[in-house]
Amino acid sequence: MPLITGLHHVNLIVPPNTLPEANAFYGKTLGLTPRPVPQLQKDRLAWFDIGTSGQQVHIAFGRPEVDFTEEAKGASRHPCFKVGSLEELGELQRRVWGHFRGVGEEWERGRPLGCDEPGKEDSGAKGVEYPTRFFARDYAGNRLEFTL
Repeated sequence: MPLITGLHHVNLIVPPNTLPEANAFYGKTLGLTPRPVPQLQKDRLAWFDIGTSGQQVHIAFGRPEVDFTEEAKGASRHPCFKVGSLEELGELQRRVWGHFRGVGEEWERGRPLGCDEPGKEDSGAKGVEYPTRFFARDYAGNRLEFTL
């Protein structure tokens, strides 16, 4: 029997004082469910449930002088989120693309820095081994992959 049975959470870092942006992107655009954080860290963390899987995304403040340099924003490390169907993957990509390209004040909070355009080739490595997927960068530059 394996000792590791799954992922409990992925921790992503964002600039200090951007939890409203995290809630806008991860909560509203991606549709993850916010959950309570430890009381002593309530202004420094945001936690989100991934469906009913028991898995979570944790958002924490990083160090601006290290974690958000231009080099760091271009890093290829990333979590990959599994989506239930091809139709839902397309819907999610359109939602993230809409937030990325949206015009108006309601789109500003948590705007992703990038997203593969729906209907175009994804920005990941190429080859028949790779599944259907798309990539985006959240408002802090974290690279995110979404697939079946």
